[in-house]
Amino acid sequence: MFNLSGSEIVVILLLALIVLGPEKLPEAIRRFGRVYGELRRMSRGFQTDIKSAFEEPVRELKETAQLTKEAVTKAFDSDDSPVERRNGPPPIDPPAADVAPDPEGPVV
Repeated sequence: MFNLSGSEIVVILLLALIVLGPEKLPEAIRRFGRVYGELRRMSRGFQTDIKSAFEEPVRELKETAQLTKEAVTKAFDSDDSPVERRNGPPPIDPPAADVAPDPEGPVV
C-alpha cells in the first residue's frame, strides 16, 4: 500500500522513537497497526462491492452475445431460410439508359 522498503521502515521507526520516546512508541505502533488493518478491510470490502456490481451486467451481456450468435448461426445454417439468403443477395437491376433532356424544357 505504501510501497516502503525495509531500510525506509527502520528510518521511520528511529524517527518515531526520537519524537515519541520509548514509552509512547509501542502504543503508537499498535494504533498504527489497527488503523492500517481497518484501511485494508475497507479497501477489500470496496473491491468486493465493485466486483459484485459489475458481475451481473457482464454476465447478462455475455448471455445476450451468445444468444445473438446462436440466432445468427441458426438463421444462416437452416434449410428453410429464404432463397436470397442461401444463394446470396438478389441481383441489382442495371441502371436505366440515359435519356437526353427535352431541349424545350419541361412543360408547365
